[in-house]
Amino acid sequence: MRSTSRFPVRYAETDQMGVVHHAAYVPWLEQGRVDWLAGLGVSYAELERSGVFFPVVGLELAYRRALRFGDEVAVETRLAELASRRLVFAYRVFREGDAKLAATGRSLHVPQDAAGRIRRLPEVIFERLQVAAETET
Repeated sequence: MRSTSRFPVRYAETDQMGVVHHAAYVPWLEQGRVDWLAGLGVSYAELERSGVFFPVVGLELAYRRALRFGDEVAVETRLAELASRRLVFAYRVFREGDAKLAATGRSLHVPQDAAGRIRRLPEVIFERLQVAAETET
């Protein structure tokens, strides 16, 4: 399962030359992840209220071409790896309407409880994620 999140580049996300600052990509990937889970019928907010958290413990980003103020961004998100105590999401960032990659990324998450202890994913969530991951192969 893949999802695509779309939004405009805001002026605050750019440098003095109007180019998107590298740090702006991180919240875009986060939004992609939240939207991907929502597409699966899993609310990030409900997960956290139930005591399941997916903190980012690793992040990779590769910038391929500049995005600028006024561009429309498309972030394609998919679940790349899944284990009971590990999730890896993969991302591809494009300028809307352009097939050329602007960036690629991966984020590693280790499920934790509210106290920050590593925990297994709840079985019902793991099964839903597993079905989504299997549609990728």
